[in-house]
Amino acid sequence: MNIGKSVVIKGELNGSEDLTIEGHVEGTIQLRDHVLTIGLNGRIKAQVFAKAVIVLGEVTGNVTASDKVDIRDGGSVDGDIISPRVAIAEGAHFRGSVDMQRKGAAPAPPQSVGKLAAPPEKPTVGVQQPQPVRA
Repeated sequence: MNIGKSVVIKGELNGSEDLTIEGHVEGTIQLRDHVLTIGLNGRIKAQVFAKAVIVLGEVTGNVTASDKVDIRDGGSVDGDIISPRVAIAEGAHFRGSVDMQRKGAAPAPPQSVGKLAAPPEKPTVGVQQPQPVRA
């Protein structure tokens, strides 16, 4: 399915097929089991959830993909990316953070917060104790 460059959508966009957007979308886009392509003329101001996201146009907002995010030459993303695979082409623009934790991966173990270990004792071998000075 295509959304043409003269189309403007504000609100929530849900779908159960691959989608190419050449127009403007503001709000939320959910294609959890499908591919979202933002075409050269596409301008997105939305939270995006899809299986894969291919960016040729502009995205402002966080992008979550269960498979891959691919920002192509000339594409732009201003927002955080969460996906196990991320590709950013030379000539692409990206500003945000990337979380590439694999789906189903065990979370990192928590840092131990508790009693700190005592510093090791200083060795006393070969150390002379100061002697009192006699006048």
